Amino acid sequence: MAGVDGVLFDIEGVLVTEWQPVPGAADVMARLRADGIRRAFLTNTTSRTRVRIAQSLTDLGMPVDPDEIVTAVSLTAEHVQQTYPGQRCWVLNDGDIAEDLDGIPLDDTDPEVVILGGAGDVFGHRAISRVADLMLDGVPVVAMHRALSWQASDGLRVDTGVYLAGLEELTRRSVVTVGKPSMRGFLVAAERMGVEPDRMVVVGDDLAGEVLPGQRLGMTGILVRTGKFRQSVLDLAVERPNHVLDSVADLPELLARL
Repeated sequence: MAGVDGVLFDIEGVLVTEWQPVPGAADVMARLRADGIRRAFLTNTTSRTRVRIAQSLTDLGMPVDPDEIVTAVSLTAEHVQQTYPGQRCWVLNDGDIAEDLDGIPLDDTDPEVVILGGAGDVFGHRAISRVADLMLDGVPVVAMHRALSWQASDGLRVDTGVYLAGLEELTRRSVVTVGKPSMRGFLVAAERMGVEPDRMVVVGDDLAGEVLPGQRLGMTGILVRTGKFRQSVLDLAVERPNHVLDSVADLPELLARL
């Protein structure tokens, strides 16, 4: 694997699906560790902290340190603390992620900033209507990510990006996005690994949200046909991935040729 120094993984849809392991993923992690290939994990998962994500992967036979994981939550916390220090924030999100939002004043009654996490049951009609109302009053909105969908065990689920398009159209205001497909997380992950982008590969199940942003930074993009991959999306894409694999289990064979 002389041509690759680091691998940047998406998690959901690549290594796991609804926190059940993708066949062969644990073997790939072990192979990379044995070969001295550095790893990082960039995820838009907003229902778990970095510590919990690392523990979940470790329990599935993929030992991971929390410091290897870059989440949309941790990136958003850093952005909000820098941009809106001390301001009261309403976080619309499912899951206990308070640990990764440490230092941000939380107030869902009289917020000065709205933070949108991943779409779920909390993204109901009244909640999204309130977000729109606050936007129209000039309250800034920060989205942890702009992903359009995620894959559940029983089918596709629309995600935050679907709602952002309507909110921005209604209010004529932009929502700042911190996680994927924003470039920030890719650069943070590269810095954390200590690897230049042109010596990295990025592995994802989302062409527009993961693979192409990495390629634009000089990474080698690898799209896997698991998770939320849809052949129709690939067929219609103007920009193409550098490589397409059936599964992350096929990664070592490809890396050996790079």
